Amino acid sequence: MLLSIYATFWLLLTAPPAYADVKDSKLVTGTEKLIGDVTTWLMILAPIVAGLLIIYFCIRRSAADEMDTKKWNNRIIVAIVSCIGAVLGSATLNIIIGYYK
Repeated sequence: MLLSIYATFWLLLTAPPAYADVKDSKLVTGTEKLIGDVTTWLMILAPIVAGLLIIYFCIRRSAADEMDTKKWNNRIIVAIVSCIGAVLGSATLNIIIGYYK
């Protein structure tokens, strides 16, 4: 048992490094373009969807009673925070992908 652990460790230390040139492969460039396109669309669609949800929540809040008004206020806040999170997340991904170009 101990001999096999030493042999495995020795093989890992003495194995030559393997390098693969994947920078120009279709998988890498396609994934990079896909992430770029998705994050761009997310930065466009997130504020639009959040705006529509906020309008809907405000309409529902205006027709609600006192207890439900608090729930609709919380939903409006969640929609705003979610929109900010989606835009910041997609912008961060765009910046990270930009460093690999």
